[in-house]
Amino acid sequence: MRLLADRLGSGTATLYRHLASKDELMAYVVDRVLGEVDIETDADALSSTTWQEATVRGSNAFYEVLKNHPNALPLLVSQVPVGPNALAHRERSVAVLLACGFPLDLAARAYTAVAHYVVGFALQQHTQVAAGQEDAARLRDFYRALDAKIYPATVAAADELTSVPLSEEFRFGLQLVLDGIELARKATAGGDQPAIVM
Repeated sequence: MRLLADRLGSGTATLYRHLASKDELMAYVVDRVLGEVDIETDADALSSTTWQEATVRGSNAFYEVLKNHPNALPLLVSQVPVGPNALAHRERSVAVLLACGFPLDLAARAYTAVAHYVVGFALQQHTQVAAGQEDAARLRDFYRALDAKIYPATVAAADELTSVPLSEEFRFGLQLVLDGIELARKATAGGDQPAIVM
């Protein structure tokens, strides 16, 4: 708070007249970052798409923002965002699932699972880069040099474990999450997936 006050040419006591705590300030920072997530709210556009397509678009937009603001990731992990932008994103995401016939409990759990996947992937990516993890070629060479009698699968998959671009890895993992949600939706609701009607 002192550093922020100095940067603003103010005193810490002045900041506390506007904010209850550092946590409140961090909540505003998170919500400001989440305000950059471009969420589609046009009912006409949403009515002609599936829940998977809408979720992929929202997840990609969220992931891109998190890549641009990696220092906000620990804040997202430390508290559930409840500012206006976070609420708008959550409302839109859950509403899309409900409009597609998801039961309320599955819609809520599906939204949370996707959000956790996106934040977790971005956090792991940022942490690895920040920690100076071995580049792909060095990691591949390390895997290849392992004792094939003890780690036969890792040695055999050395190229595959280290050659997939992060963007492709993100899309693949997201698709697995969506496939699992679709299986759960079919198990609880049965039948084919309707288009979104808003």
